[in-house]
Amino acid sequence: VQLQASGGGLVQAGGSLRLSCAASGRTFSSYTMGWFRQVLGKEREFVSAITWSGGSTSYSDSVKGRFTISRDNAKNTVYLQMNSLKPEDTAVYYCAARTSTVVAWRPDRYDYWGQGTQVTVSS
Repeated sequence: VQLQASGGGLVQAGGSLRLSCAASGRTFSSYTMGWFRQVLGKEREFVSAITWSGGSTSYSDSVKGRFTISRDNAKNTVYLQMNSLKPEDTAVYYCAARTSTVVAWRPDRYDYWGQGTQVTVSS
């Protein structure tokens, strides 16, 4: 499967962005999808994940209550709505897919990765 992330940009603190990740492949609906972020020089960090049905979601403590993950299997797309953005949310955001029905927090548990989209939050 191929993943294409989009929706990043520059926003002021307190603002919002919605990231999208479009996937190719007819089996998208069977994948668990995740969002990660990475700052240059640091490890890739888990942000959120959602199971194939959308029935189970997971968030890192740093984004819980501010970010919402969702998916539209008919459009082969997963979204990350980011509200109340903070400067520390600045990073390259990546979407990822894994062929398991269970969410995972480690990057090495994901099988496919998108190219990343830059999110910059100014103070």
